[in-house]
Amino acid sequence: MNRGELTEKILDIKRARGWSWRRIVEEIGGGSAVPVVGALLGQMRLDTEQCARAASLFGLSETEARLLGEVPLRGSAMPPSDPLLYRFYELVMVNGPAWKALIEEEFGDGIMSAIDFDMAIERQPDPKGDRVRITMSGKFLPYKYY
Repeated sequence: MNRGELTEKILDIKRARGWSWRRIVEEIGGGSAVPVVGALLGQMRLDTEQCARAASLFGLSETEARLLGEVPLRGSAMPPSDPLLYRFYELVMVNGPAWKALIEEEFGDGIMSAIDFDMAIERQPDPKGDRVRITMSGKFLPYKYY
């Protein structure tokens, strides 16, 4: 079995049982929903305890559980064709230069880590239609010159 096949198996079980991602994340545990769901979708990895809980929840074999703990091949073709994912790409393309300028003015020459990183996704009620609130927090890493 490869990572893509395991992802499809997990999605099939999720559909068949009518589970929400929220319920699955609560069962597996380990913090933020984004990396846990990301791991089940094949883009992140789970730690040993999370692998065991995921295996129990989904009825996975020992080999399948270990696969959830392996470092995956991350990413996909760019730009993405899915409309929701494309909007994130568009946000970066349109707003990225301003984000870069503002971050550099505040922190200096460097980057925001996508590894030492937290993210939360929340529903924000609004009379004109609910909004998606995404909070990102990444460690600032200054460039080192040598």
